[in-house]
Amino acid sequence: MNFLTVLPLAVVMVAGTQLVVAVFLASSDRPRAASVGFLAGAGLVVTAGVTVTWLLTRVASGLAADASRIAGKVDRGPAIDIVVLVLLVSLAIIVWVRRNRSGPPKWLGSLGHADPRWALRTGALLFVVTPTDDLTMAAVGASVARHDLPWWHLVPFVLLTVLLLALPLLALVLLGSRAARVLARMREWAERHAWIVNELMIAFFALLTVLDLIRSG
Repeated sequence: MNFLTVLPLAVVMVAGTQLVVAVFLASSDRPRAASVGFLAGAGLVVTAGVTVTWLLTRVASGLAADASRIAGKVDRGPAIDIVVLVLLVSLAIIVWVRRNRSGPPKWLGSLGHADPRWALRTGALLFVVTPTDDLTMAAVGASVARHDLPWWHLVPFVLLTVLLLALPLLALVLLGSRAARVLARMREWAERHAWIVNELMIAFFALLTVLDLIRSG
């Protein structure tokens, strides 16, 4: 496994309300400043989330390895794989249950007048309080730590997550006045079809985790 393996889960991080919020901010009174604030808040939380999980998994793995050596066992990998698999199954269930939610949350109407500070707080809080994002960050951090990969392997995942969130802003910058139609399509896609892509990405990563379990068995 390398950092490329966890990259598909970046789609799960943003597909849905997160991308809808990014579209709203790109259509707000101060689109560039508000979008940058939102991206900064999201980037900080995602970086912290995967880092904390990575650190906790490494600490837990070290303690488990010490206990295993005393007990005459050496492999703690399968246990972490099972935890990651449980996280992914929980994530898939949440995505399925929430798939038929129609329309954006009512509070999105206030984004039209968001300033950068407000957008930064929104970006941070949105990723903290969203269960799918919490589970995804936990799965990514634990999986990278389980394979004894250094912290920097998490960086591409964070950067891709931020880049995907930045698509509405990039559309605005590159297309100018013609961006409205593109932004509307992004919003429609995120509201109607994001859950399908999410389930596919989760299934892909779950398959890789199962293969790790089989190889460790």
